[in-house]
Amino acid sequence: MISNGSIDDAREADDVARHEFRSGLLNRRSFLFGSAIGLGALGLTGCATSDGMSLAEAAKVYGPVPDEKFPIPAVDVAKVDPKYFRRTVRYESKEAPGTIIVDPGNYYVYRIEGDGDATRYGVNVGRAGFQWSGDAYIGRKAEWPVWTPPKEMIQRQPEARQYAGGMPGGLDNPLGARTLYLYQNGVYTLYTIYSTSVPETIGSGITSGCIGLLSQDMIDLYSRTPVKTKVVVLPA
Repeated sequence: MISNGSIDDAREADDVARHEFRSGLLNRRSFLFGSAIGLGALGLTGCATSDGMSLAEAAKVYGPVPDEKFPIPAVDVAKVDPKYFRRTVRYESKEAPGTIIVDPGNYYVYRIEGDGDATRYGVNVGRAGFQWSGDAYIGRKAEWPVWTPPKEMIQRQPEARQYAGGMPGGLDNPLGARTLYLYQNGVYTLYTIYSTSVPETIGSGITSGCIGLLSQDMIDLYSRTPVKTKVVVLPA
């Protein structure tokens, strides 16, 4: 994948869900990444409130975002289990405020707010065989990034050849409106936290290790996440 014109990103993406190409559409329905990278395991525990927002409240939170470069439509919140709606929860952690905790086993991402609170987002995660865990950090960020399929994907899915020169940012781009790139020791790990506009993917394992948030949630997280932010990925 190439983001912001960097050819080094051509190796980022390994796959895009095959049913998308069968239907003749390439979008963010399921963005799949390359070979799994083993990271050291680290465990944290958290607890969440049992109450959540109503569908009417969710419809406002996940409403359209018309002022974006590519206006984002409203989420069909009826397709999302309410337990995955964004909310503030109790989450005890020794991590500093701003730290991102990924809990793939429960399909959540937490942003530590301090004083035992966290903002919790529902996510999609890596499917079986592509999970990983450990510490990383945000090495860079991108808004509406360009996506380019690697040659391995084009060999498996010739339909992707039309994007060999790069797919411009937009609503149909697999990376979506915002992307946070995970690094370790100055090296890009091939994993990202990215945007999806396909609500039925939230709460499922569909990717090759990357983490997808609804676009409205990702915009919120992205706006509060500077480069160098610590990311902790828990074992699945």
